Amino acid sequence: MKKVVTIGEILVEIMAVEPGDGFREPIALVGPFPSGAPAIFIDQVARLGHPCGIVSAVGSDDFGRVNLDRLAADGVDISAIAVDPEVPTGSAFVRYRPDGNRDFVFNIKHAACGAIAPTAAASALIAEAGHLHVMGSSLFSPSVVDLVTEAIAAVKGRGGTVSFDPNVRKEILGLPGMSRALSRVLAETDLFLPSGGELFLFAEADTEAEAVTRILASGVKAVVVKAGAEGARYYDHAGTVSAPAFPVTEIDPTGAGDSFGAAFVVAWLAGVPPREALISANACGARAVTVKGPMEGTSTTAERDAFLAAHGVAV
Repeated sequence: MKKVVTIGEILVEIMAVEPGDGFREPIALVGPFPSGAPAIFIDQVARLGHPCGIVSAVGSDDFGRVNLDRLAADGVDISAIAVDPEVPTGSAFVRYRPDGNRDFVFNIKHAACGAIAPTAAASALIAEAGHLHVMGSSLFSPSVVDLVTEAIAAVKGRGGTVSFDPNVRKEILGLPGMSRALSRVLAETDLFLPSGGELFLFAEADTEAEAVTRILASGVKAVVVKAGAEGARYYDHAGTVSAPAFPVTEIDPTGAGDSFGAAFVVAWLAGVPPREALISANACGARAVTVKGPMEGTSTTAERDAFLAAHGVAV
């Protein structure tokens, strides 16, 4: 199996207990939960039994230890996670609004993960990678962009593949160089995993089908559109297939897209047919929203299969 590697932020998430608008008054909070889109993604890859690792950095503090312990216990190669004794682990404070949207207060760029840099351990892990997964949320600093760019060249230079989830939060979309970095990664992408409206950040089009056609024409081999409660759609040059979402009671949607993407990448690398890969990914995404905490709902293979069986899907 190709070892899957990702590069990017590890942080803790601290969540408001009650919905509301922002953090302008004292409120009840719960956490810390292990988090960070690349960390959630790679944890889900590991829990499905696929070899994987992450290049990142945490502080020498309890928030860093929460993440290191969780990732290692789930089977992630943490050898390339630097521990910085002078800078704290990244954090995200999250509050859901009554309409389901979220407000974030991030400390990423000026936290340990904001100083992710080339190290001997990072080079060794990237040298083992057969597949690189890139999260757009990780392209928040020139040093990370350079490291991702070098890793893409190394992986593709030996015949490996690249997947890309834009995962663009409004809080980071306007950062200097972000648009250029996203475009640079897309140009090297084999498997593109946007959520709905993110498609139109990369292709001027009036419809999803038109946007996908333009993206495939640019050299991307396959596009998977994550559509939440509407399920997911897969496109390549041979056509398109779709799979509906599974009905579940939503507790916390954070991390669902990352779990979906990880499950799809694992299936895609194994040569699983697209519709079956979508079903597996939808199951992992659905399970993720039924638990509070961004990484708490990642699925083992047995848990995914039990979920599918409970919904009448043969495994």
